[in-house]
Order: sequence, then C-alpha cells, then structure tokens
Amino acid sequence: MTAPANSCGTKGRPATALALFGREWLRAPLRVGAVAPSSAALAQAVTAGMSAADGPVIELGPGTGVFTHALLNRGIAPDRIAAIEAGERFAIALALLHPDITVICADAARLRHLTPFAPAGAGAIICGLPLLSMPPSKVMRILAGSFAALRPGGTVRLFTYGSRCPVPKAIRLRLGLVAQRTAFVALNIPPATVYHLVRREDAA
Repeated sequence: MTAPANSCGTKGRPATALALFGREWLRAPLRVGAVAPSSAALAQAVTAGMSAADGPVIELGPGTGVFTHALLNRGIAPDRIAAIEAGERFAIALALLHPDITVICADAARLRHLTPFAPAGAGAIICGLPLLSMPPSKVMRILAGSFAALRPGGTVRLFTYGSRCPVPKAIRLRLGLVAQRTAFVALNIPPATVYHLVRREDAA
C-alpha cells in the first residue's frame, strides 16, 4: 500500500522548530528522545556524501525537518523524499514547511506496510528515532521494515547520544547487518555519533 502525500493534513500554521519541539517533548519525552532539536551540524554529518543518486530517501522520525532540509540541499528532489512521522504536530508542521515531499503520519514500525516507494525501492533511510528508548521487538520491526524498503546496497543512516550503536548486536546478527561508525559531532546538543547500517554482503 502506498500512503498518500501529506496524509496528516495541513491545518493551521507551523510553529517555530524550537517551540514545536519543546511542546512535543513536554507531551511525550520518551517518544521525542532528545532534549533539543538535532543541529545542522548533525544533519550535515548524517547526510554526508549523499546526492541525487541516493534517492529515493525515506526519513523515519523527521521531527522538525533538519534532516529533510539537508537532503534537499544535497540534491535529493522533493518527490524523492518520504517522511514517516508518528507525531501528528511534527508531521503537520513538516508538510506545511515542505509541501512537495510525502509526509506520512504513522509509526515507523509499520514501514513494511507503508512502502512509500514500493518494496526495495529506496536508496537510503535516515533514522532520527530514539531507538535506545524502544523495546528490542520494536527496533527489530523498524530495522526489518527498513531493509525490506531498501534496494541492494542501500544504507540506514542513524545517530546516537550513547557510546555504541543504538541497534543491539543481537538484532544486527539476526538481520545480517554491519554497523559502521562514520562521524562524531561534538557541536550537537548533546554530542552525537553517526552510524551507517548496511547488509553484511554490502560491507566494505
């Protein structure tokens, strides 16, 4: 099933990113999973080296849209970006800010059923979800759905505030994935480490 573009609707005016983030954090701090919006420096590190050839791209948990903006700056066309956001207010604000991208208001654990670019059609997935605060069973569903959505050679790019990959080793082994640490962003609040997840056969 392909979800319609901007499926959360677009009523009202978008709040500023910081104000929106603060309100959503107060409503559901564990779902938001951070004390401040991701920085432009982190978005640059997560999307480093990407170009139009990496599209289509799926964003999981785009939040205030800092990664969306970075993807557009890297040359990914708006119609080659699909953002899946469980928070209705975040989704509405993102759809208002970027009306030409596809915004789907849904849980990323349902990615296998959403298929915004058809199965195995995406070139990359940007994950901004707080995986460390989720039960392993949900992380497993998100990652299994992500790699079902990726074409061969596709990559899941994600970050963590912790000291190790946020995807447990048991899940990586079960799915045949390799974690590659690619950057540390000290200027983010809090400092963050960027990882790429690839299929074992695609690892260098």
